[in-house]
Amino acid sequence: MKAIWSKTCLAMLASAAIGVSATAQAAEDCPIPGNLRVVIGSTSTGGDTYQASSIVVDQLAKKLDINAKVDAVGVMGAFRALERDRRGNTIMVFHDGSYLGNLYGVNGYPDIFESYKVGPTFAINPGNAYLVPKDSPYQSMDDIIAAAGNDKKIRVAIQPGGVSELGFSALKNAVRLEHPGKEGNIVAVNTGSQADKNQLLFDGAVDVINGSVQANEQYTNLPEDDQKAMRFVWLTSPEETIAQTNEEGMGDTTREQLMKYANVDIPMSADSDESFTFDKEFFFLYNKDMDQAAIDCIDDTLAQVFEEDELQQQLKRTFLVPDFKPSTEASEWIQQKNGKYENIINNLKG
Repeated sequence: MKAIWSKTCLAMLASAAIGVSATAQAAEDCPIPGNLRVVIGSTSTGGDTYQASSIVVDQLAKKLDINAKVDAVGVMGAFRALERDRRGNTIMVFHDGSYLGNLYGVNGYPDIFESYKVGPTFAINPGNAYLVPKDSPYQSMDDIIAAAGNDKKIRVAIQPGGVSELGFSALKNAVRLEHPGKEGNIVAVNTGSQADKNQLLFDGAVDVINGSVQANEQYTNLPEDDQKAMRFVWLTSPEETIAQTNEEGMGDTTREQLMKYANVDIPMSADSDESFTFDKEFFFLYNKDMDQAAIDCIDDTLAQVFEEDELQQQLKRTFLVPDFKPSTEASEWIQQKNGKYENIINNLKG
């Protein structure tokens, strides 16, 4: 019995050694520095960009046996840091706002497809939402579009030049298509943080705000006579994306309840039956001169990590949807989105 036990222990030790050796070999073959800085296009360490980045970067670092730090430096700081570093010590994580800012002509937003390399996507936040006060006369987006068509000014609180403004543009475009000449009744109230947008709604200074399931769900469960009580009227992600979240949803709101606010009929153009939808996706950005071998290594490592259930469950617990696409596929996909939403923005400019 002792001999059998010894052989079993030796086999287990050998297997562990092989595993460690394979990990070390993978790290050795991968030209990623031992200390990797991951800058994000947000200054918040409590928002979805930091949260999604931290989950994925931690798993990437563990797999490669490196130290990786997520640094919330904001959009301009992240772009500058990425541009300065040609050795691959710094990479960036952001979302669709990285190209939308350029489409909206926001100062300091480069064309990411010319200035950088687009890396893999890794998560979707299906929680991009629009909300009204709980006692609002508008029960749906149809009500809001109809009101604008009847010369009612609809004030919408957004953060200009990115994800927040895109749904606003789609709404304004829908009014243009259904009630030509009335799109001016959809009025942007430009502000900054989510807290600022919320406060405008609390004060009655706006009719609609852009928010998120993660940030605003708590207010939707307040009684109607509470000044802070809100209602969802639109989630921009399609049903098929929301269907990939955990069944329990977020907070006290189930996935089934949230699905009611998806696939709202917001027309894209006069000659198409396509309705507007938008998934807020997170992805990596690299310096234009980053070593292709390093890019391939991150792709390969993330592919391995996403095969494991741990990462997927971590993302889902925070109401994020796992969404891995390797660099080449991701770059093509993000460029397609860029072209699609550019048409809406240009239609309004015209």
